[in-house]
Amino acid sequence: MKKIILASLVVLSFQGFAQKPLYTFPFGIQTYTFRKSFPNGVAATLDSIKNMGFTEVEGMMGKVSAEEFKKLCKERGLDIPSTGTGYEDLVKDPQSVANTAKTLGSSFVMCAWIPHEYGKFNLENAKKAVTDFNAAGNVLKQNGITFCYHVHGYEFQPYEKGTLLDYIIQNTNPEYVSFEMDILWTHFGGGDPVALLKKYGNRWKLLHVKDLKKGVRKDLTGGTSQENDVALGTGEINVAAVIREAKKIGIKHYFIEDESSRVNTQVPQSIAYLKSLKE
Repeated sequence: MKKIILASLVVLSFQGFAQKPLYTFPFGIQTYTFRKSFPNGVAATLDSIKNMGFTEVEGMMGKVSAEEFKKLCKERGLDIPSTGTGYEDLVKDPQSVANTAKTLGSSFVMCAWIPHEYGKFNLENAKKAVTDFNAAGNVLKQNGITFCYHVHGYEFQPYEKGTLLDYIIQNTNPEYVSFEMDILWTHFGGGDPVALLKKYGNRWKLLHVKDLKKGVRKDLTGGTSQENDVALGTGEINVAAVIREAKKIGIKHYFIEDESSRVNTQVPQSIAYLKSLKE
């Protein structure tokens, strides 16, 4: 009888563990997802974001000041742990970028594009980015902010025994430069999101969670139709495997991003998918 009871307890314990949700961290949304809504009303758009269950946003949208955007978010219980900036602004005046981030209450600043001839990202582009990122990242660090380069897929041009992304990661100073993985663009460029998370560990600080329509032709441009963004779990990326590895290496901020015209239906689907994931 004791053996039967013990066996039953083991089964129940295992079942309880198996039912533990995988996605237990705060929900975040990249504000670019609702870029078509913000011009019609910043407050109303933030209300919609709150009502979907989000507690964090990345970036600022709408024709309002950083102070006003922060105020509107705070009134709705929304934090802004990360914001974005353009490459030119980052290089020209990193202190101004830092000031805006501090106004928003952001601990991270991300840059999502390195200027280059479209489809022809090369070593010289990568070298310049390394120099610029190290310099700007140093200024941001002095202001208590972590700079992250957002991978966009064109960095997977072959270089030596790896890629130009490897070159950028290996030649930037970890004290000044970290990275945000966009899992769609990483996959689109031929990278393996799980393997790269394992390889570079805590160099990754942020994650864009998005999925790519099945069968889409991929290349090294860092560009595809926005309509190729699909609800999480319906595309060709193993989102669950990526999130499991991201949790292992300690990523704290995950932002859903959907660039399609179907965000009002797809974002709730993506949330439901994340909630359905089990460890």
